[in-house]
Formats: sequence, structure tokens, C-alpha cells
Amino acid sequence: MSSTADIATIRRATVDDAAVLAELGATTFTETFGHLYPPEDLQDFLGKSHSTDSWRRSLSDPNKAVWLAVHPSSRHIGFIVVGACKLPVEQLEPTAGEVQQLYVLAEFHNLRLGARLMAAGFEWLESQGRTPLYIGVWSENYGAQRFYQRYGFSKVGEYGFPVGKTVDREFILKR
Repeated sequence: MSSTADIATIRRATVDDAAVLAELGATTFTETFGHLYPPEDLQDFLGKSHSTDSWRRSLSDPNKAVWLAVHPSSRHIGFIVVGACKLPVEQLEPTAGEVQQLYVLAEFHNLRLGARLMAAGFEWLESQGRTPLYIGVWSENYGAQRFYQRYGFSKVGEYGFPVGKTVDREFILKR
């Protein structure tokens, strides 16, 4: 029987990973949510949020950290982005942190990669003195909500998340 360590290694991403993350980010977002949007909205969002340039900026931001899950075949199969909280939280604490993105390719779900990525992200957030922690999650992504509840997150608000001209109802969770 193989362990989760045999499935993937987790490593800190660098600016040199921008193109890899652009492709992986676009693939995982489309795989998870692409069916919800008109094609033009999806393409607009992917062009802005998952371009190599947008990832290069994220990876250069000292207030963020990104980890990649890498399969033994060298295939990149998941990632987490953590940093200072950017959610629209009323009376946001100045030290608040956020799990900004957490995605794993669908074929690698249920192998505890999300938990391993969360551990890396939490360790970095703690080292930066980031507390409390927040996460934004789509209001109808029940699996993700259950996952985050296992980490002690609970709903404290809502906001609109734009994907092109479509605006999703998102929950703000806090731990």
C-alpha cells in the first residue's frame, strides 16, 4: 500500500513556476467550476487570474506563499496559495491570514493531498504571525465547506465573487 508521500511531494513554488501554475490553476478551476459559466465569462476570468503574468506577480509577493504538489512523474497536480487576508471582512484584523486558493486535480482527490497542502500553508501562515485565518468558498461547494469545517472554520459572512460578468455567492469562513 502506498502512502500519500508516494503520491506527491510538496514543495514551495518559485517565480520560475509561474507558467506551471497558470496552466494548473486554469485546469483545476475549469475542472471544478467551468460548467457554471458562459464560455466568455470563464475565459475572461482565466485570462486575468491564471495568466503567467498574474502568477508571476503572486509568486513575487512577499505577503504570499504558494506550494505545489508534484507527482513522482514530475506532473504538477495541486497547489495552495496563502497570505494576508484580502477578503471583504468587516473589521478585518490587521494580522489576518487567508487560504486564498486550494486546488487538486480531480483524479487525485481523496488522497489527502489537500490536507498536506493545508499543513504547509498553515505552517507558513503561523510563521508569519497570521491570525485569525479566513477562507472564501463558493456557497454551493459543499465538499469544500465540509473539508474546511474539519479545520475549525465556520461561516462569518458572504460576498460576491466575479467570474467575468457572473457573480457567485461566496461564503467567508473564519478560524
